[in-house]
Amino acid sequence: MSEEDLESTKAPLVEHLAELRKRLIRSVAAFLVGMVICFAVWNPIFNFLTQPICAALDTRGQDCGLILIKLQEGFFVAIRISLLGGFMLAFPFIGHQLWRFVAPGLYRNEKNAFLPFLLASPIMFFLGAAFAFFIVIPLAFDFFLGFQQQADLLAGEGTGAFAADAGITFQGSVAEYLSLTIKFILAFGLCFQLPVLLTLCGRAGLVSSKGLGQVRKYAVVGILTLAAVVTPPDVITQVILFVVVYGLYEISILLVRRVERKQRQKLKEMGLDFDSDDAEEEDVEKRADSIVRTDSEGSGEKDR
Repeated sequence: MSEEDLESTKAPLVEHLAELRKRLIRSVAAFLVGMVICFAVWNPIFNFLTQPICAALDTRGQDCGLILIKLQEGFFVAIRISLLGGFMLAFPFIGHQLWRFVAPGLYRNEKNAFLPFLLASPIMFFLGAAFAFFIVIPLAFDFFLGFQQQADLLAGEGTGAFAADAGITFQGSVAEYLSLTIKFILAFGLCFQLPVLLTLCGRAGLVSSKGLGQVRKYAVVGILTLAAVVTPPDVITQVILFVVVYGLYEISILLVRRVERKQRQKLKEMGLDFDSDDAEEEDVEKRADSIVRTDSEGSGEKDR
């Protein structure tokens, strides 16, 4: 590349960096505003997050009371809730800023392919978080609280009653409970991104439905490992996470197959016939992608 070419690319690079800085500043500002809002109402948010444990304790006739082990623990709980809530409040705006930065560099067909996945990602995350909060967490807490036991009191000579068996009663830490709850929510929210991620990879030609089907047994091992890592040592929760994520994996295969079917239909409309041989199919898809990209470049300037 000549010196003139380097000088010609300097201005666009500076413009892109300035645009990126503007989008980052706006995203951070939105996050800070959301964090301040959540910090002002962190107590109601925490009361909402404690509903599963309070319901489980209420069924056992116990009071819902969490304790502060450290003096500063309550403050850091409020900060953690503010961070999580601020990010969730600001996420639509942050996603919009990301789209505004990326969209000018995409052609029309690329925008039409990318935008649905950008919209589906937060929806799937909230579905996973809701599934964890309303279904998985109550089952997990009910399982954990089942290990409590009442003290067995026996009458002693002249001194009243004494305990023959030690009692085990839940006295949970506020920080520990919040950490466990957030861990469940984030784990299921991220796992629900699997169909979005694999479908996007299928749309880009990085994976195929046939390839995903062939590595199904390895996916099962990976999902079992993931369930063991991101969930507590609770068989019920691990089984639920495995069933859900494996179901999402099978759904992803169907979605990728649907994307491939649409791509083949476009090839037929463009007059490109292909045989059943995988190599020939790949060659045809590359030629079709080259034609589509060429057409996009021809009309791309007015669509940017």
